[in-house]
Amino acid sequence: MSLIQSWRWYGPNDPVTLQDIKQAGATGVVSALHHLPHGAVWPLEEIQERKRIIEEAGLQWVVVESVPVHEAIKTRSADCEMYLENYRQSLRNLAAAGISTVCYNFMPVLDWTRTNLAYELRNGAKALYFDWADLAVFDLFILKRSGAEQDYAEEVVQQAKERFSSFSQQQLDELSEIIRMGVPMEGFITLEHLTDSIEIYKNIGHAGLRENLAYFLESIMDVCEETGIKMTIHPDDPPYPILGLPRIASNKEDLLYIMERVDRAPNGICFCTGSLGAGSHNNPVEILKAVGHRVYFAHLRNVKKDHLGNFYESDHLTGDVDMYGVMKELVALNEEREQPIPFRPDHGHQMLDDLHKVTNPGYSAIGRLRGLAELRGLEMGIAKSMKGK
Repeated sequence: MSLIQSWRWYGPNDPVTLQDIKQAGATGVVSALHHLPHGAVWPLEEIQERKRIIEEAGLQWVVVESVPVHEAIKTRSADCEMYLENYRQSLRNLAAAGISTVCYNFMPVLDWTRTNLAYELRNGAKALYFDWADLAVFDLFILKRSGAEQDYAEEVVQQAKERFSSFSQQQLDELSEIIRMGVPMEGFITLEHLTDSIEIYKNIGHAGLRENLAYFLESIMDVCEETGIKMTIHPDDPPYPILGLPRIASNKEDLLYIMERVDRAPNGICFCTGSLGAGSHNNPVEILKAVGHRVYFAHLRNVKKDHLGNFYESDHLTGDVDMYGVMKELVALNEEREQPIPFRPDHGHQMLDDLHKVTNPGYSAIGRLRGLAELRGLEMGIAKSMKGK
């Protein structure tokens, strides 16, 4: 039984069509109702309509990515209980439509952070890039967060000062826009709102955010067990604190803690090689061996880091992540399952004709097609060699 080869689709407005996805070789679709406000109940009718569109194209909706966790739940503020009930009802509706795997994250404020969305590689393709000095420029001189300088290496602070003095206002505005793209809301979060949110999480802290995650999971586990829903938490991206915000899903210890703190079968992991691999403290293969029994979904992406921890998203098979080792472990885990594990090529380079198109960052068609083809071949080769033994 093969892993389910899937593809993220943002819905009818995605420049990549379902026909494109079929031609790329995927059979599963990872999608969400992005047009609905965060925290709103997902109506059964809208879920069924999205499922109908996907199935009429000859594909299967295999994972919901994601049902966003409202900030009121993450901060456990006054409206928390209302949003928790909305979340439970959305899970019931998804299960009623036959969809049973849900991806989510518990990152405060920012879902993901990059500083360059068009980093040019030697071959002319473009990749997503994270640079500590650029982040420090934003943090120190645009956001002007109190005490921010203490969070960066001396070398990074010096680079940031030099860059800030040379950047034009347009460059500073573009950097600010790129970083704030990681906030999952309509439009861009204001600097004032971001500063206020950082202060809220400063008071919550690492331990408090862990407790809020546990409270969220405990509040939905009964519904998950009743309906067959499997929840999969996405690791922090990147896997370390940024802008003074705590991170609680950044390494093996974090993921084990989450699984053990709420030790119930639906409490699972979305195993993202790119997010975990961006941290020099992480060995993705070893992490997968430790948490694999609760991995219900996988994002396969590679990164290349330098000595400061800056990284760009490399080809799927050539980077710091041992993708062979990861796939070998996934194939072995999959052999033990009644239901196959879905994976998708996470991100892809902007290349060939896509260089001249408007695409979602990381989600152009051709780069992901290449990644999926490479990963499918890797999986087939490993699976055949294991059967041969």
